[in-house]
Amino acid sequence: MSPGPVLRRAPLRLVAAAAATCALAVTAVAPRAAASDSPPYTEPHRPQFHFTPKKNWMNDPNGLVYFKGEYHLFYQYNPSGNTWGNMSWGHAVSKDLVHWEELPLAIPHDDEEMVFSGSAVVDHHNTSGFGTEDTPAMVAVYTSAYKADGKQAQSLAYSTDRGRTWTKYAGNPVLDIGSKEFRDPKVQWYAPTKSWLMTVSLSTEHKVRFYSSKNLKQWELLSDFGPAGAVGGVWECPDLFPLPVDGDPSRTKWVLVVNINPGGIAGGSAAQYFVGDFDGRKFTPDDDGSYTPPAGLVLQDFEQPGFGAWATTGTAFGNEPATGPLEGQLPVSGVEGTGYANSFHGHDGATGTLTSPAFTVDSPYLNFKVGGGRHPHVTGAVMGEQPVPTGTVLADFEAAGYGSWTATGTAFGDGPATGTLPGQQEVSGHLGDGLVNTFLNGDSTVGTLTSPDFTIDKDHINLLVGGGNHPSGAEAPTAVRLVVDGKVVRSAAGKNSEALNWATWNVADLAGRTARIEIVDQNTGGWGHINVDHIMLSDTPATPRSNETSVNLLVDGTVVQTATGEDSETLDWASFDLRPYAGKQARVQLVDMNTAGWGHISADQFTAADTPALSRIQRADWVDHGKDYYAAVSWEDAPDGRRRMIGWMNNWQYGNSVPTSPWRSAQSMPREMGLRTVDGRIRLTQQPVTSLESLRTAPPVSVRDVTITDGSTPLAGGRADGKALDIRATFSLGDAERFGLKVRTGEGQETVIGYDTETQELYVDRARSGAVDFSDDFPGVQRAPLTAEGGKVRLRILVDWSSVEVFGGDGQAVITDQIFPDPDSEGIQVFAESGSVGLDSIQVWQLRSYRD
Repeated sequence: MSPGPVLRRAPLRLVAAAAATCALAVTAVAPRAAASDSPPYTEPHRPQFHFTPKKNWMNDPNGLVYFKGEYHLFYQYNPSGNTWGNMSWGHAVSKDLVHWEELPLAIPHDDEEMVFSGSAVVDHHNTSGFGTEDTPAMVAVYTSAYKADGKQAQSLAYSTDRGRTWTKYAGNPVLDIGSKEFRDPKVQWYAPTKSWLMTVSLSTEHKVRFYSSKNLKQWELLSDFGPAGAVGGVWECPDLFPLPVDGDPSRTKWVLVVNINPGGIAGGSAAQYFVGDFDGRKFTPDDDGSYTPPAGLVLQDFEQPGFGAWATTGTAFGNEPATGPLEGQLPVSGVEGTGYANSFHGHDGATGTLTSPAFTVDSPYLNFKVGGGRHPHVTGAVMGEQPVPTGTVLADFEAAGYGSWTATGTAFGDGPATGTLPGQQEVSGHLGDGLVNTFLNGDSTVGTLTSPDFTIDKDHINLLVGGGNHPSGAEAPTAVRLVVDGKVVRSAAGKNSEALNWATWNVADLAGRTARIEIVDQNTGGWGHINVDHIMLSDTPATPRSNETSVNLLVDGTVVQTATGEDSETLDWASFDLRPYAGKQARVQLVDMNTAGWGHISADQFTAADTPALSRIQRADWVDHGKDYYAAVSWEDAPDGRRRMIGWMNNWQYGNSVPTSPWRSAQSMPREMGLRTVDGRIRLTQQPVTSLESLRTAPPVSVRDVTITDGSTPLAGGRADGKALDIRATFSLGDAERFGLKVRTGEGQETVIGYDTETQELYVDRARSGAVDFSDDFPGVQRAPLTAEGGKVRLRILVDWSSVEVFGGDGQAVITDQIFPDPDSEGIQVFAESGSVGLDSIQVWQLRSYRD
C-alpha cells in the first residue's frame, strides 16, 4: 500500500527498535527544487512517456482495471503537497497504456481516514448490489488508514459512472482484524469458485493472507503464505496471477508478487516474486526456501565455552558465545549449532569489539552468518568516545527553556527534551541531559527553533545531530541550517537514526560575518523529526564517532569489506570476497559501537570456501533489480487476457527528496509479463507494452556490424543523441571485460548501461548521472544476473528525461533507475573496456511525448 515512510518504521519493542545507519548528511545546501517557469509537462526532469500528475506527490499504483475501453490507473496521491501525506486516490485513464489523461481526484482522504492502496474490480454480476447487471459498478477495495488510532482495515467505494465519481460504502470497513499493519488488498474474480479472491498483506509479519467473498462485503479467511524469500523490510502491495510457461497454455503457473521495503536487492524498496501453484485456497511455491551453503573450512563456529584466540574489548560480547537470546532480547534464529557471537550483553547500551587472530588469506571467500542492527561501517569515523572539541558553546540545551532562542510551531515544546520521548526509539549520543528532540507527540508536529545572531569568529561549527534524513533542500526538511544574510549556507541532517553524531561545518570563509542557526522540522512522515545538541564554534573540526554494528574484514589494519544485520534477529549468510587479498594477513572484527535502537550485532559460522554463500536477498527472485521499481501490481480484466504490470518509479530511501517540482514521482512504463524457462528455472519476464512504439519518430538511427575496442565513442557520430529514446541493441561477446552504452552524456555526466562478462551481469551505473547528491543512497551501481545466449547479449533500453529502464535478454533481467541529468546532456556513446566487442546491430528511435 505504501503508507509512506510514516508507517514504515518498525513497531517499538522492548529492547530492539529499528534504526537505520548513523552516518550523517552534511552538505553545502543546494537550492530546493522549485517550480519551473516552463509550461506544464516541459519542466527539466519531467518524463515524456511515463505518467506523472501535473503537480504534487504520487506513489503506489492502485485500482488497475480495464472497463469500457479504458485502462484505469489510480494511484496514491497527496492533493495538498509535493511530499507524502494526505493519502488519497488520484486517477488517470488510457486507451492504450501509453497515452494518459489525468482525471480529477477520485477518492479523497477525510477527517477520519487516509485512503491507502488497494484494487478495483468491475462487478459484472452485481454481487455487491452497488449497480445492476446492465450497469455494473466499479468497486474499489482499499485500506482505510484511520487517523485516530493508526488501525488499518479494508473498505469499499463504488462508482457507476466509469470511475468518475465515487461513494464510500456506509458499512465500511468490510474486513477488520484490529491490526495497524494490514493493508493493500488486491481483489480479483476467481472463476472456479465463482467468488472474489483477496490477496492482502500482514506487513510486519512478512505474510500474505488470502480471503474469499461472494459479495465483496463479507470475507472468509482461506490461508496465509510466508515468511519466505526476502524479509528485511515490511511486505506490501501483493499481487497474485496465473501465467502460461513458455507460452504453453496447458502449463500454467501462478506468480505471487510481494513488494518489500526496505531490504530490496539494490537497497531500499523493491518487488520480489514467487512462482508456484494456487488451488483456490492456498499458494504453494515451487521453491521451499531451503539452502545449503558452500562447503569449506570452518574457522570459527563459537561452539566452545570461550572465544578462544578471539579477543574482546568492552562489554557488549560478554566472556563467551551466547547460546540463545539474551535477557530482554527478541527470539534469535538462523544460528548454526548452539553458540554464536551476540553483542546484546547489557542490551543495546553496551559497546565493544570481538577480533579474530591474524590469518593468511588463502581462500577465495569467507562466508559467515550475520544478524542484528543495520548500522554500516563509516570510513573516517572513530571508535570510542573522543574528547569534545574546545571552543565557544552556542547552545547545550541544558537549561529548562530555550533562553533567547525562538521557537515556532509545536515540534519543540516549551524547552529541551531530556532524552527519549514517549513512543520513540532509544535516543543516544547527546551530551548531558538536555537536547532538542522534535519527536514531541510523534512525527506529526512541525516547527522551527532559531538562535539569536552571533559572529563567526572561528573556523568551524561543530554540532551533534540525529533523527530524520530530510536535508535542508528537501520539500519537508528535518535539518540544522546556518543562515548568513538571509541565505542558508550550510546544513546538516541525521541519517534516520536516534543516535546523535558529530557534524562539522568549515566556516573559515565566513569569518566576521553575522549568522544564526535554524533547527527546522517541516516533516510529518516517517523519521519526521530531528535531534540536536551541543552547537559550538571551534578552531578544530569534530571527528564523527563510529555508530556501527558490523562485521569487518581488516587488511593492514584498514577495513576493506563490511557487512551488517538487517535490523533483524534472524542471522543470514554473507560473504567477503578475499581474492584481492590473497597471501596477505587479515583479521575479522565484530564491532558494536551503537547504543540506540538495534544497537547490537550477531555472527556465526565463519567458513573459508571456494564460492560465496548467498543471502536471502540474493537467493530471492526479483521483478526488477533497479533502485526505482516498487509497489508493482497488474491490471485486471484486460480485453486480450494478457497480464500487464506497472510500478512506482521511486524508492522510499529518497522518494521525498528527488529534485523535481511541482510534481514528485512517476510510474514505470507498463510491461507485459510472461514466464520462461531460463537455465532450467521458471523466471518472470517482462517487456514494454508494444503500444509504446506509437511514440516513435521514424526512421531510427541504425548501426550494424561494427567492432568497439577499448574506450567510448559517440554512436553514429551523435545522430542518435536525445533525451527520450527507445533503443534495441545486440552485442556479440569478444574479449572485452565490460561493454555497453552510455546515455544522457555531456559535461562530465553519463549513465552507464553495461554488461560484465566476468560476473555475467547486466548493470546500470548512475554515479555520474547528474544530480545525485540529494541522498547518500542515490548514487551507485545496480546489477542483474544475465547469461549471454549463443554468445550474444540483447538489450532493450528506454531513456526518458529522468529515468532509464533496461530489459536484458527476453526480459528476464530488468533494471529501472531514475536519473536527473542536465537538460543538455543528450549524448549516446558505445564503449568497451579491456578488449573489444562486436556490435551486431543497434536501432535508436526518438520518442515524442504522449501528450503531443
